[in-house]
Amino acid sequence: MAEAAVSMHGQAPATALAARYYTDPAIYEREKRAIHFRTWQYACHQSEIAQPGDYVAFDICGQGLFALRDRAGDIRVFHNVCMHRGHELVEGSGNARVLRCPYHAWAYELDGRLRAAPNAEKVPGFDLSAICLTGAKVEVFCGFVFVNLDPEAKPMGDWYPELEHQLRAYVPAIDSLRPVLTNAVLEACNWKVSVENYNECYHCRVTHPTFSTGVVDPNAYDIRAQGHCLRHTTVAANLERMTYPVDLSASEHAGQYSSWFLWPGFSFQVYPGSLLNTYLWRHDAVGSVDVYRTWFTAEGAPSGTIERLARQDLDTTVAEDVRIVNAVQRGLGNIGYRPGPLVIDPAFGVNSEHSIRTLIDWTLEALDGR
Repeated sequence: MAEAAVSMHGQAPATALAARYYTDPAIYEREKRAIHFRTWQYACHQSEIAQPGDYVAFDICGQGLFALRDRAGDIRVFHNVCMHRGHELVEGSGNARVLRCPYHAWAYELDGRLRAAPNAEKVPGFDLSAICLTGAKVEVFCGFVFVNLDPEAKPMGDWYPELEHQLRAYVPAIDSLRPVLTNAVLEACNWKVSVENYNECYHCRVTHPTFSTGVVDPNAYDIRAQGHCLRHTTVAANLERMTYPVDLSASEHAGQYSSWFLWPGFSFQVYPGSLLNTYLWRHDAVGSVDVYRTWFTAEGAPSGTIERLARQDLDTTVAEDVRIVNAVQRGLGNIGYRPGPLVIDPAFGVNSEHSIRTLIDWTLEALDGR
């Protein structure tokens, strides 16, 4: 391991990562290839590509891709590049009977095979059947489409054990959910700063009064690793202080909050009443990250409750976190900074940073090629 992140008996406490892991463009370039191009990344919700020919373009650390539904109804993900001279094939979202490059009109079937190329019949040896778009590994998980750019990647079930069973217990109606509202917020920090802040509640009492007095009970908050997932749990929320009506009949866990962070950049989050939202981290630079918070309802129906909850979240927890992570990134650029020891409680709990140690371990293991 490049830098120790584990504290053993008789050894010095585990420490935070050195500042260069959050500020050095060269390390970020290594991370892109060692982490983000070899892990499961969110593409879109399957309802966004409901019909054959529907597509949605997206980006993973500067790599353009798009998800689409082919004529057989299967969902595919392709790299967003023409095999001729590299022009992007699609942008945004839409529907196409064939995928036609806007540069020289090369046309591809929805399964990626080259269908036609103008004047190709004049070229000796030009074989249309030998040319196909570059695909990526795809899984559809509870209606959410994920992609992995590593063709040898293990299935999501290996990466995130127990996730589907647990998530369905908290959100039994998940198969009927559709995205209804998305808030995008730019954070002026490295992606790991934002992810680490999300995955510890050591700071919650100090900075999140709304979250820690209404949504969760900070005395019972805990985070445990299961595979490459960090599972956040707490006891029943203080329902009397909730700012929206909580439907306790929605599930056996309807009085609780929980979240599942899927390393390295996606989270399912369930609020009391079995209300689902997701976090998606997208970035292509060492010092900035866009965080997309999407809320879901049955069949995507408008919901005043969701609108109010999303606005409350933006005005309180999100605004508080943005100030935190931006200040941390500035601090990491301060030449006076020295990484301090992590506060790791053997009994876990809300005042422990064991989850940060886990995130550091995963990062260093990936960078070391293990």
